[in-house]
Amino acid sequence: MRKFYNFCLTLTAFMMLPACSDYLDIVPDNIATIDNAFTLRTNAEKFLFTCYSYFPPVSDLNRNPALEGGDELLVGFQSRAEVTKAVGGWRIRNGEQNTSSPYCDYWTGTSQATGLFEGIRTCNLFIENIDRVPDMQEYEILQWKDEVKFLKAYYHFYLLRMYGPIPIKDENLGLNATIDEVHVYRNTLDEVFEYITNLLDEIIEAGNLPGKIESEASDLGRISIGIVKAFKAQVLMYAASPLFNGNSDYRGYVDNRGVAIFCPEKTEEQKAARWRAAADACKDAIDYLENPENGGYGLYKYESNEYVIGDTTRCLLTIRGALTDPWNKEIVWGYTKSWVSLIQQWSVPVNCLAACSAYQGVLSVPLKIANLFYTMNGVPIEEDKTWDYENRFSLKMGDKSDALFMQPFYRTVSMQYGREFRYYADLAFDGAAWFGNGFTSEGGVTYVNAKSGQTSCNVSTAKSNLTGIWPRKYVNYKTTALSSSFSFIKYPFPIITMSGLYLYYAEALNECGEDASAVLHWVDLIRRRAGLPDVVTSWTNYSRIPNKYTSKEGRREIIHRERSIEMIFEGERYWDLRRWKEAFSELNKPLTGWNRYEDTVEGYYKECVIQYQSFETKDYFSPIKNSEVFSNSNTMQNPGW
Repeated sequence: MRKFYNFCLTLTAFMMLPACSDYLDIVPDNIATIDNAFTLRTNAEKFLFTCYSYFPPVSDLNRNPALEGGDELLVGFQSRAEVTKAVGGWRIRNGEQNTSSPYCDYWTGTSQATGLFEGIRTCNLFIENIDRVPDMQEYEILQWKDEVKFLKAYYHFYLLRMYGPIPIKDENLGLNATIDEVHVYRNTLDEVFEYITNLLDEIIEAGNLPGKIESEASDLGRISIGIVKAFKAQVLMYAASPLFNGNSDYRGYVDNRGVAIFCPEKTEEQKAARWRAAADACKDAIDYLENPENGGYGLYKYESNEYVIGDTTRCLLTIRGALTDPWNKEIVWGYTKSWVSLIQQWSVPVNCLAACSAYQGVLSVPLKIANLFYTMNGVPIEEDKTWDYENRFSLKMGDKSDALFMQPFYRTVSMQYGREFRYYADLAFDGAAWFGNGFTSEGGVTYVNAKSGQTSCNVSTAKSNLTGIWPRKYVNYKTTALSSSFSFIKYPFPIITMSGLYLYYAEALNECGEDASAVLHWVDLIRRRAGLPDVVTSWTNYSRIPNKYTSKEGRREIIHRERSIEMIFEGERYWDLRRWKEAFSELNKPLTGWNRYEDTVEGYYKECVIQYQSFETKDYFSPIKNSEVFSNSNTMQNPGW
């Protein structure tokens, strides 16, 4: 940890980083001292943007473990060197995480990850010095300072979520710090959660940030009070979740002071109090954000009259647009440092839309993820008493009545029929209809043909899809292909959305023991937007477990599944499975797909194991690099590592 507490190294880091036109990337150039950095507003602004520049790249498959490190996405083996290099999350999923050179190492900033402790130190420097800038008004100084306080809170949270207990770095150590001062201890989980929420409360109470971002052209992605409230709700949801709330798995794990840094002991009353705090924060954020004066946030709905389309296509475009329509009212906080472009390219079946060499189609979706989606009746496929689950792998040929979803008179597998709208909006597969890329007439959509020898099959190229299923959700329907290139409709990758907040609130209310109607109201908002009946109607009329929603445990299962479907491919499931303590059971299941090497429908629709996952109890938290532990005897390694 010593390198993180040397004041002078920060200046060197500033001078080595490149400048860029995007405010999240700008760093001070030709600034030799801290004094010079704060002599003018223009220099101080560059320092502000440097604080933002440490933000983890959430839309980067290579550096965000939550994208390819879980069970939602696979990348073709032949193209992995091109798409996700040696530090990709797939190595974590494969059980290759280690202590000598950890993957996605946000503690030290190696393996192409961002050093978040260095980012926190940079934030501290800014807060300590911004008051000295002579050509700034006080209100702007206060606003910038609170933006950076928020970044400190977020960087602490990101580390906490990944590593568990971490050292709180509220102030930088001076040049004369002793060895004992440098050899810091990890704070307890409770202390870190309390520190983060206190920082956020300070920002909210001060009121120095805008209620919403007014200048969308220049400032979207910067911090508003609405974002702070939404993020506080997220932090408290994690604090209340089983991994962090009285988790007895770490009982007896103490540092060399004898301190139980994972704080396993909690009474049932203390656990319940955390859920109540999370519920209150969710409600506060929702009420604030829905207020028109603060942005009027809510669920997205496709309302354009650009095309002559029916209610079904409009619902499909609503589901896709909630993610891909840039800065729509559902996106509370989006990541602007790297707008989503290449992921779209990797998510389109090769040659299904045009003879375009730019299509790669390398992102693959395992069958277990496709199986998460409900039937059209709004219940799981294994529960729907009207849906033939046992014969789901039998073959079927649809007719023109299915044309908005499936290619008419084309033999595919039965499991692709009778599914909910999100299944057809978020996934592409053999026989799937594709609306977009110029095919914007309901009578003139194109179709994916993915068996060996067909236009969308790419098993013999370096652009291989492993399962025969693509994450269509990432692709804006106006993204188009020319003969050798893409024309992207770029959008910010979501960090916090209203749909996510609604489902957080439902989860928290359920854990607080609220009645079913109060809990399910927020779930039903999401379901109705997706064209589904409400929970009570669906389970009462179609489920083999009709009373499931009447118990707290049953509602918990419904909410968890609803969240996994609604937030699919957004980097939430990876963390949700961990905070719910469901990762061990879910992330050891084999990842399967179709037999893409077969050219007959009978041969193609055979479920094949593509990859085995490996998750151990120790994987709930990432390891700290050995060199950090060896250089500071007070920094304990995480359990199991």
